[in-house]
Amino acid sequence: MPTMTELLEEVSRHHFPNPPATPAQIEAFEARMGWRLDPDMRAFYLHCDGAKLFDRIDPDFHFLPLAMIRRARTVMLQDDSDKSGPASWYVACALQDSNYVIVDVGQQSGGRYPIIDGYREAFPDPYYCTQIASSFSEFLAGALHSERRWFWLREEA
Repeated sequence: MPTMTELLEEVSRHHFPNPPATPAQIEAFEARMGWRLDPDMRAFYLHCDGAKLFDRIDPDFHFLPLAMIRRARTVMLQDDSDKSGPASWYVACALQDSNYVIVDVGQQSGGRYPIIDGYREAFPDPYYCTQIASSFSEFLAGALHSERRWFWLREEA
């Protein structure tokens, strides 16, 4: 797998990154949210405060700026209560058709947060909203090499 530095260089070369977040913006975000960015996410936001992949106007993957990251249940169901999904799931990337990619800040493996499929029609059913990457960098690598497809979905034969 490419390094985070290589992934970020590819974002800058071939896609549409926003200007970087400042350390002060990251600190304010973490204080507001009550959780810290993991190393992959911190590197991404210090490189670019969000990015659009493949198309500037209608991106296949829109990695949200820090100011737009919200709890998934609030974004998807307009309800910030436990009946509408885990409090630890946050929308990190918007996809086409009002679907999302979620970071689960309630658990870590190797110091990284897992990435969840925010499938709108079945949210927050864990049968459909499953882990699709073990880290932000793994998801970013998949997105960059996806040929504009949702690479985690199995193609029907």
